[in-house]
Amino acid sequence: MFHESIGRSTGNENIHLGILIFPGFPMACLTSMIEPLRAANEISGENAFRWTLISENGAPVDSSAMVRFHPSSDLGSVRDVDYLIVLSPPDARFDNPRTGFGALRALERHGAILGGVSGGVFLLARAGVMEGYVTSVHWCYAAAFADEFPNHATTDEVIMPDRRRVTVAGAAAAFDLALLLIEKRLGADVMTEVACWFQHPLVRGEGVRQKIPAPRVAVTADMLPEPLARAVQIMSENLEDPICIADICDQIGISPRHLERLFKKLTGKSPLIYYRNMRLAAARQLVMYSNRSMREIAEAIGYSSASPFRTRYAEIYGLTPEEDRHKINMFRVRENAPLPSSAAPVRTPISPP
Repeated sequence: MFHESIGRSTGNENIHLGILIFPGFPMACLTSMIEPLRAANEISGENAFRWTLISENGAPVDSSAMVRFHPSSDLGSVRDVDYLIVLSPPDARFDNPRTGFGALRALERHGAILGGVSGGVFLLARAGVMEGYVTSVHWCYAAAFADEFPNHATTDEVIMPDRRRVTVAGAAAAFDLALLLIEKRLGADVMTEVACWFQHPLVRGEGVRQKIPAPRVAVTADMLPEPLARAVQIMSENLEDPICIADICDQIGISPRHLERLFKKLTGKSPLIYYRNMRLAAARQLVMYSNRSMREIAEAIGYSSASPFRTRYAEIYGLTPEEDRHKINMFRVRENAPLPSSAAPVRTPISPP
């Protein structure tokens, strides 16, 4: 589907990527995309790929690692890109949203494929260009994305091409996207050699789902055997309106005692504690990446009030949700305005790749 939906025809022309960066963008996503393309040019002896680093106004941008990048263009001056890929933290916003959103739509009208990596999908959704498209959302942002965009279709696949859009879950997936572009433009042999240059173990395309850590357990969710995986799936679908463990057992056809033994053996936790930790992990996304009140966040994960939510949160994370938000905001303060805030654009939040 990737080649048919968004890949370009092979030929002598190069493929031009415009990479739009915002303060706090995950640097690994940028290097993971550019370096394989650079290697493909070197291996093939062709100028098959080129890229332009862009910021909203052309000003320097600090990455999440506090490494400063100097774009060569402002967004309004970009004209001839084949792809416009957004790299940003989840709460990035244009200083001038009307102009920024208009520039994205203008590039689309001129034939550019719009894409986002990791937190960059939030900005695309805010621009209104993801309506009607399926979006790949990094697992660590899934609850926050669903909260802000409840009507957007999402997937946990690492790469999601959907007609004139492509969304990518993180840095490793950005490398995979680059490999797919290389295969389309230069063929499988060059793609394989590039992967070997970087000791990239395999090429992941569509249909590959993200590795998602099981809450507070040293395994990923896909490593949990049946029926444990089914129980975890049911839990994940019932965060706002918690389901009792007995009802979960009825749905998967095992006894509560058997489920208890499985959870204790494979996660070291009871089903109830595991479920609670899962709900709190979703709540922490809202603490970090939304401006919702603690009462609203508590209700979003099934607590009737904020008080017991605060207690459980502190037990798990070592500080209250207010303290956690304040700690994060120390990295985000801009002109003395603590963030997230509906009144001020967000800058340099902590961003996973």
